Amino acid sequence: MHDFIITRAVLVDGRQVDIAINDGKITAVSTAIAAVENNQTESPLYPAKKVLDLAGKYYLSAGWIDSHVHCYPASPIYHDEADLVGVASGVTTVVDAGSTGANDIDDFYRLTRAAKTHVYAFLNIAKTGIVTQNELADMAQIDKQSVSQAIARNPGFIIGIKARMSSSVVGKNGIKPLIRAKEIQHENNQLPLMVHIGNNPPDLDEIADLLTQGDIITHCYNGKPNRILTPAGTLRESIQRALKRGVLLDVGHGSASFSFDVAELAIKQGIYPHTISSDIYCRNRINGPVHSLATVMSKFFTIGLSLEQVIGCVTENAAQALRLHDKGVLAQGYDADLTIFELKQQPQVFSDSEGKSVTGEQYLVPLAAVVAGDLVLTDEGKLKNVFSL
Repeated sequence: MHDFIITRAVLVDGRQVDIAINDGKITAVSTAIAAVENNQTESPLYPAKKVLDLAGKYYLSAGWIDSHVHCYPASPIYHDEADLVGVASGVTTVVDAGSTGANDIDDFYRLTRAAKTHVYAFLNIAKTGIVTQNELADMAQIDKQSVSQAIARNPGFIIGIKARMSSSVVGKNGIKPLIRAKEIQHENNQLPLMVHIGNNPPDLDEIADLLTQGDIITHCYNGKPNRILTPAGTLRESIQRALKRGVLLDVGHGSASFSFDVAELAIKQGIYPHTISSDIYCRNRINGPVHSLATVMSKFFTIGLSLEQVIGCVTENAAQALRLHDKGVLAQGYDADLTIFELKQQPQVFSDSEGKSVTGEQYLVPLAAVVAGDLVLTDEGKLKNVFSL
């Protein structure tokens, strides 16, 4: 007998499937049986302790992964609760992008154990993390030994390192913090490196030329002068070279790092994001322009991405970039992390970080997250009687 079966779930390609779950893992995925007699769905996967019939009305994907959030509650600047940016929004996995450094990572790990959402961390190369806006202005903040010790203490929780490479963060140090970050990466099993880009110095060309396969550029569609597009609107040659080396582009929307104009122009040229992430924390969640990962994902429908592409950016692509090898795919043996959602077909106004508003014709509504086989409803999902087990 299975622990949990979800029947007649609609995939993004339109197929209907039944999914069986045991001990927090997907144990089977089969073509759904559409016939219903006396409100009982027949499925080759029966019997099960719990059954959820989506009746061919709701989409299901691998659990959404937000590759860039800020959810360390004790952070003085960028803070939030993991479950508010996670399961309450249909997101099963979040990765905090550098809120904490070696000084506070153990406390952050301790706090995350109470969350229903899976929480991981990119460790800030500055030992203080983000307690000020200029954590890399003093090179003494980058203690390689402390970083390595923190990574060794938290295997499986720290999945990468983070360097914020914009002028307000690095001060007069220019490119030097990134050079140090690459040394740290080399000394710690080539963990993924996420690099925040913003105003220069350092110049984006200097940053891009140091990056190697698997490194992640976040805030890739920001509208600042030091952006990935030239004044003529073409992709910088340094970014072209970086992409050919396997460097990845992450959205990292945030309060000041996403421009509809830049994103639309880039996507028209085939410069797609590898991952879509929110850079969410309490203020831009409550007041916007971020609100949720679903909101950020929905914005990409207005600039040319399909449902399949958008979902791929927060599932398989994200799991691959973050090296979360048991997540991101709806297949036997993978973690039973799932997101159930609707695609609403009605006008919706979206805002970017530059103050521009765009009206989209459709948007995503997450209804539930399934984390290790446990169902957690969003506020919208609680209104749906279909989710009574």
